[in-house]
Amino acid sequence: MLRNINEIIGYELLIEGKSVGNCKDLLFDDDCWTIRYLLADTGKWLFDKKVLISPLMISNPDWSARIINLNISKEQLEDCPSQTVDEPVSREYEEKINQFFGYPSYWSSNGLWGHAAFPTDLSISLASEFDEDIPNLLKLMIDEKNHLRSFKKVKGYSINALNGDIGHLEDIIVDDQTWALRYIVVDTRNWFPGGKKVMLSLNWVEAISWLNSNFSVNLSKEKIKESPEFDPGKPIKSKYEKRLYEYYGRPVDGQINKELQQKIGKKRS
Repeated sequence: MLRNINEIIGYELLIEGKSVGNCKDLLFDDDCWTIRYLLADTGKWLFDKKVLISPLMISNPDWSARIINLNISKEQLEDCPSQTVDEPVSREYEEKINQFFGYPSYWSSNGLWGHAAFPTDLSISLASEFDEDIPNLLKLMIDEKNHLRSFKKVKGYSINALNGDIGHLEDIIVDDQTWALRYIVVDTRNWFPGGKKVMLSLNWVEAISWLNSNFSVNLSKEKIKESPEFDPGKPIKSKYEKRLYEYYGRPVDGQINKELQQKIGKKRS
């Protein structure tokens, strides 16, 4: 099912039925456009540590109750490799987390989750298959820069249409099975009197400037202005998605196009 990230922020995190904190942000990578971590607020318990929750740690979320159950122990969360709150999440730190929990690296292959399409399929039992290669592979992989972005920092980016600014990024829509990002939500109210929120496929994004904090889409202002309105309070159903693609005359896409990822990567600044 599709969910908006604004909704997930604030969800309670439970281990064995007991609260260990809340989700305060989500980190996605801008190569595969997939959520890699939930950033937890654990209150006074681990107040000086950056606590990252991988989707591999999540089991049976109760979306209606705004609860995310974790399949790790409180001791594991407390003892896992840590960074201070202000340190950036490096690839080396990610690998330390994987080694601690016995997870394969999501960047080890070309799928959304390494060799798999779902985090649940990236079985921890497969971690041993990578052990022999780790000394050699990590010399290359750890030196690579990861592409993690904070949703809260990206929220508010300006959205540029083909013929001018159209609004700002208000939300991002994620698939709650794969944790892949699917759509951006644009708020047009500051650009058009009586404006509205609209949903646009990430496949319609042509370029991103992280330096200038903007997304460029291959649509006109006029077309976006008349787009079907997005209501964040309602579930995103296939009927609405179909209506959206029909309005723009675009083919329905169930995932982010690989060529698009490469194109955005080349135009990334």
